[in-house]
Amino acid sequence: MRTCYRCGAEVAGDDPVLRDAECEHCAQDLHCCRNCRFHEPGASNQCSEPQAEWVVDKERANFCEYFAFANRPAPRTPGGGPASARDQWDRLFKKA
Repeated sequence: MRTCYRCGAEVAGDDPVLRDAECEHCAQDLHCCRNCRFHEPGASNQCSEPQAEWVVDKERANFCEYFAFANRPAPRTPGGGPASARDQWDRLFKKA
């Protein structure tokens, strides 16, 4: 599923993402490193594609020739998951 890294909204279509494309929900640039399948924060240049050039702003549109939209699972909705860390902490040290 193609989703916007910022808002998590699904990006429709299987067409290549044009450089000036924006998310319909949050108006964030879609052709950016954060939406690319090669984006890897722990790698050199934060990119796992060794031939890609350095991109300064990973959240803005760029001209990278290796861009491929990442297929990510849908983001989890808040409240449906496990309790917050604070709730878990309080339960752990709850006085009987």
